[in-house]
Amino acid sequence: MKFESKCLHSGYEPKNGEPRVMPIVQSTTFTYESSNEMGDLFDLKAEGFFYTRLGNPTLDFVEKKIADLEGGVGAMLTSSGQAASLISIMNICKAGDHVVASAAIYGGTFNLFNKTLRDMGIDFTFVPGDATEEELKAAIKDNTKAFFTETLTNPALVVTDIELWANVAHEIKVPLIVDNTFPTPYNCNPFKFGADIVVHSTTKYMDGHAVQTGGVVVDSGNFDWVASGKYPMLTTPDESYHGVTYTESFGKAAYITKARTHLMRDLGAQAAPMNAFLLNLGLETLPVRMERHCFNAQKVAEFLENNDMISWVNFPGLESNPYYDRAKKYMPHGTCGVVSFGIKGGREAATKFMDSLKMASVVTHVADIRTCVLHPASTTHRQLTDEQLIAGGISADLIRFSVGIENIDDIIEDITQALEACK
Repeated sequence: MKFESKCLHSGYEPKNGEPRVMPIVQSTTFTYESSNEMGDLFDLKAEGFFYTRLGNPTLDFVEKKIADLEGGVGAMLTSSGQAASLISIMNICKAGDHVVASAAIYGGTFNLFNKTLRDMGIDFTFVPGDATEEELKAAIKDNTKAFFTETLTNPALVVTDIELWANVAHEIKVPLIVDNTFPTPYNCNPFKFGADIVVHSTTKYMDGHAVQTGGVVVDSGNFDWVASGKYPMLTTPDESYHGVTYTESFGKAAYITKARTHLMRDLGAQAAPMNAFLLNLGLETLPVRMERHCFNAQKVAEFLENNDMISWVNFPGLESNPYYDRAKKYMPHGTCGVVSFGIKGGREAATKFMDSLKMASVVTHVADIRTCVLHPASTTHRQLTDEQLIAGGISADLIRFSVGIENIDDIIEDITQALEACK
């Protein structure tokens, strides 16, 4: 099936007499006729559901769909995008290990890495989002265990050279983890360019309607953990599961199996069945929505680029953008619906503009079907220092404008009247 059909049909395949629409299995527990059957599930000797923290039919349907959309061997839903990023690192890193990460990643992820995981003993070196091969290699240490970046950074909209990052990571036999939230698998498939693990905040475009908080970790199954020799947590017995060795028992799905059976077991950051159901409704219309988001964003970016009140516009779909050619390579059908720009007059003008919008909403959200706007320096990235803001490509006047799927004429009319109010 093509992508559009997979969004509707992958994951859940009803049998004769079963519900056509994926059901919500709102149960924490599942019944078995014998304790031996239950014991085999706990020992990972059998497949099945016994407690929703580790698995649930509704979650399983959606996980299989997302894995299919990304081209991976397995996926695991989490309670938030932050939880997905946390688990993606903790699954293969421990105290004393090191990660090379983009400085242009989402502010919440930056704080997770720079504060919480540092406090847990995992070290990070942050490099520019568009780092050169030399800069990436210079950041490597003897204890480096992973590279982490975003396909399209939030909100600086840096288009990452995924192949470059993957090649450098693979030279030292470590995986590349990529946050693919903004493009979604409809516009970019990082696995095709060498990424090994993909994470998403499903709260954003995958849901699209701002009705559930969630995340997902997707395993490509391509990284050879055994040949790397750097991941004993995957290649040696796990005594908490009676000595199971993930790479021996689960092959290509070793990473995602450990993420579920070890970290989800212990951290409990599972998604709720109802949230998975709502997410699936969003996934069913993902291609239609992304096409409209990208079309509208292109029109908005072109309008802003030709407006005298705008000091700069950042959108990879513009030929004047420094990442235009790279975007065409990695995201030939479009990037996303987010446009960032600055208004002449700086922070004061930006505030006046946002306060004057009538249809667009000022909210702490992005990638919604409704147009929304935010000033990152004073909201989502306010914990960052001035130096960290600059490293992340975020200026004090940057406005993050998330273009919805309303009629494009109405969106531009709203922008026009808000700009008039700034004069």
